Amino acid sequence: MERRNFLKSTALTAASLALFSKKSFASMLADPVYQFKPLRNNVGMFAEQGGTIAWMINKEGIVVVDAEFPDQATHLIGLLKKQSDLPFEWLINTHHHGDHTAGNISFKGIVNKVAAHENSLANQTAVAIKNKTEDKQLYPDTTFKESWKIKVGDERISAHYFGTGHTNGDAMIHFEHANIVHAGDLVFNRRYPFVDNSAGASVQHWAVALEKARKKFDKDTIFVFGHAFDPEKVIGTMDDVIAMQNFMEKLEDYVASGIKAGKSKDDILKATSIPGITDWQGQGIDRGITTAYEELTKTT
Repeated sequence: MERRNFLKSTALTAASLALFSKKSFASMLADPVYQFKPLRNNVGMFAEQGGTIAWMINKEGIVVVDAEFPDQATHLIGLLKKQSDLPFEWLINTHHHGDHTAGNISFKGIVNKVAAHENSLANQTAVAIKNKTEDKQLYPDTTFKESWKIKVGDERISAHYFGTGHTNGDAMIHFEHANIVHAGDLVFNRRYPFVDNSAGASVQHWAVALEKARKKFDKDTIFVFGHAFDPEKVIGTMDDVIAMQNFMEKLEDYVASGIKAGKSKDDILKATSIPGITDWQGQGIDRGITTAYEELTKTT
């Protein structure tokens, strides 16, 4: 990331400056390889390597959503400790993938509680057992099915499960007072998504989940996305959620029409773009097509 863009991305509002000492702000600007910035009402974001993190600091404590990898989580913990000596109350995972939970272990002995959807915990446990990395995990000790809510200081934080999508355990985390939502990997902003059918993903239901999110949140909601083609656009609006829903619908339509026309999987995979989609970029278009094909041709 160019230094000019980094400085722009870390611009602080006057209201947010109270959280930062001059020394810590200067040190933050000295390293251009990560983003760390407040967004609204004591809630901010961090991105270095892996899935984007959201954080909150208020008069009662600190809350973090997702953890990237161990080194990056340790980096974030250090930055947050410079802003506040209050306890880390909650670490919340949007889902189980390693670029969102491998850093959980860095919070061991630091954070009071860890939360995630029940399927996220099951998936994290299964992957760790398979990979023999159980000793490198900090598992959630609090789980939920459909929704969950806590209060930390003046902020109410709620988690919402809208059904299968990227996996079968993705939740959106809402800082209600700030009206900021961490959407996790239910939104890859303008980037071809990873659809993890090994963890119960569904191309067909992903768009349904995003439609439910549209009804839950509003036009003033700020969204933190797990990934984006442009690193500066991991923060967005409802328009980006709608665009992601449209992408998933068009992906399903493209594969379904190919199957109906009698095309083979290999022929369908020759696509270099999805018809009707002009702004999705990057590598991995084949992953979504493959998962959609397998899902749509599955016999029970």
